Amino acid sequence: MIFISIKQTLNAEPLQIITTLLDHQQLDRFFNAKFELIQTQNSGELKGGKGAIRQVKMANATFNERIIMANPSHICYQIIGDKPVAHHQGDIYLVANAGAKSSTTELTYCIRCKAPWWLPNALLKHLISKDITQALNKLQHYFMAGKV
Repeated sequence: MIFISIKQTLNAEPLQIITTLLDHQQLDRFFNAKFELIQTQNSGELKGGKGAIRQVKMANATFNERIIMANPSHICYQIIGDKPVAHHQGDIYLVANAGAKSSTTELTYCIRCKAPWWLPNALLKHLISKDITQALNKLQHYFMAGKV
């Protein structure tokens, strides 16, 4: 099993970040993939939140992810099935920085998954970490540019 945890401070409030990350069809602004919402959230949930299913297309892989839970401080999602990786779960935690002069939030993006038998764990961890770091840097630039 692979465990990844990446932290980033963002110039935005938690709710702004959650709203941006749950806008599934626009996630290609940050991630190297195309996203399509194929099922909306459950009744009474945040827009794009719990119950939503998105199709992800990247490189040579297409798969679905389900939002397991979403609130202003946490998003949890899982890949449906075991391709391209098995037992994949992503958790994004947000904590507002108290006392800061401007609104900033500490984001922690955690992923756990199991690599296919033919792919070394270290390589998969490197590839996922690189993609997530690039995405979080793009997200930070987005908020710094005042796109919200």
